[in-house]
Amino acid sequence: MKIGFIVNPIAGMGGAVGLKGTDGEQIQKEAHARRARKVSPARAGEALAAIQRKRLSVDFLACSGEMGGDELTELGIQFETVLRPGPTTSSADTIEAVRRFVSRGVELILFAGGDGTARDVVAVVGTGVPVIGIPSGVKMHSAVFAQRPEEAADLLESFEASRATREVEVMDVDEESYRRGVLQARLYAIAKVPDDVKHLQSSKAVYHSGTGDDEAEELGHFVAESMERGTYYILGPGSTTAAITKHLGEAKTLLGVDVILDGRIVLQDASEESLLAILEKGFRAVVIVTPIGSQGFIFGRGNQQISARVMKQVGSQNVWVIATPTKLAGTPILRVDTGDKELDETLRGRMRVLTGYRRKKLVPVQ
Repeated sequence: MKIGFIVNPIAGMGGAVGLKGTDGEQIQKEAHARRARKVSPARAGEALAAIQRKRLSVDFLACSGEMGGDELTELGIQFETVLRPGPTTSSADTIEAVRRFVSRGVELILFAGGDGTARDVVAVVGTGVPVIGIPSGVKMHSAVFAQRPEEAADLLESFEASRATREVEVMDVDEESYRRGVLQARLYAIAKVPDDVKHLQSSKAVYHSGTGDDEAEELGHFVAESMERGTYYILGPGSTTAAITKHLGEAKTLLGVDVILDGRIVLQDASEESLLAILEKGFRAVVIVTPIGSQGFIFGRGNQQISARVMKQVGSQNVWVIATPTKLAGTPILRVDTGDKELDETLRGRMRVLTGYRRKKLVPVQ
């Protein structure tokens, strides 16, 4: 297979430091100021290593340096260089690289990034060339991403065998609104992906008013009543977790991570470092998260502030997953993708999910 490979080196940097994305020059500067770590190169490397293990026959085309060449070179994979970007990369580099991929007749484009990168890639190829995203961004609402980086290899394998494809949605949110706690997601394009629903995530579903609101209120009431004094409760993003703070008379950062102690929010819109600053003092903590729409992710999508480092301090035994029955009906399987394989294994299996007042359901976690 002739594959175009590209890495957006700044994708996902804003997640752990609480920036909810890295779109725009100013936000990228702020991410660097907060000592944000680059995550997409490592995740791209995981996908490439899985491709090597499967011994797939692939001819790679790529950019030099941190836009893909570094990861290929590190693994000893030969490739044709189509673009040599400057020291500061941008979406214009991605777009130009994809144009060159197309001109050289690639059969598929494999990229590491988030929804913004997906938009850049598909803006060039439309549905003319299939794409696979290696999940490396913060939000990742689109349905072009592998469930986990290594599953990109499974998608390539199935594509090589059948060449079967299907069309999916490319979604994105307005990051400025997202930082203000307003989720404005919309459809930007239609992309073509390998026809393999097992290894591709779905697009994010949004749950609106109706009986779900009543369920969330009941669930929030029960969780708030179950909180113990002296324990820090780290609340992930979402309207379901916001129902907890509503019962407490506090206003949650809807799309951020907040910390509650003794019924009050003591830290709003926390970053990974601010969470670690609390945990390293030895206080007991509990993480409370809810699945992301119909994708089912409880870690690794939209809540990267609750990182593997944070989770190791908290302990996987101190995780509460909450979901209304309405939401859980569309999310039969939960998923984890923290970037730490050992931690992910401790979370997989079957997990009790709080669904209402003194109600729980056992749900598989992959």
